[in-house]
Amino acid sequence: MRRISHDTYASIFSTVYLGLMVNVLLLVACAPLVLLLVTTDPAASWPLLLIATPLCGPALVGAFTAFRAHGLGEGRVVRAFVAGWRRAALRALAVGAIVAVVLAIVVVDVRAVSAASWSVLVVPLCATIALLALAAAPVALTALAEAPATPLRVLLSTGAVLAVRRWYLSAVSLLVLAGQAALFVTSPALALGLTAAPALYLIWANARYTLRPVLPADATVAAV
Repeated sequence: MRRISHDTYASIFSTVYLGLMVNVLLLVACAPLVLLLVTTDPAASWPLLLIATPLCGPALVGAFTAFRAHGLGEGRVVRAFVAGWRRAALRALAVGAIVAVVLAIVVVDVRAVSAASWSVLVVPLCATIALLALAAAPVALTALAEAPATPLRVLLSTGAVLAVRRWYLSAVSLLVLAGQAALFVTSPALALGLTAAPALYLIWANARYTLRPVLPADATVAAV
């Protein structure tokens, strides 16, 4: 039998280390949201959950930066994560806050019209808006990991347009996100400690491929 080379072992180890370390860093950076999810009933505490959600924006950029650095051969996961978090913190918080506001408006509107006869028209529209916000957010945050200096307006417009233009990739990312949420409900420890990083890696890969038409060599995302 052919022996497995040292490089193969090193590659496997670095990949496992990347996943485990990103999970730990995400858990620390998103601690307020995680604590609320674990200790409260989301159906009752959703306003607090939406308030805590923007704090995860910089953490996701940090994770995406770590994934990008790993692809370039950088093995220092913590350094890459922290660097991505610091460079894009303010814009990532803004993206997260905008998504949280959109979701809050959707939830309030759906609750307000759920008993009305014309809710069959409003609820699908609200659901579409929520899905668009959730699909555009990873694209915008991935753009921040690639080009931290990109203006917020360009991030949002590019994320929304490309999320719709490459809807099939957005659909896969949303399914992965839904699967991760379902797993968290049934097994929080497994979702937080093992599958968070692989799920985010797939979402990041989809978002990065989505951004390819507008990511020139000077590392500034162009408007579409």
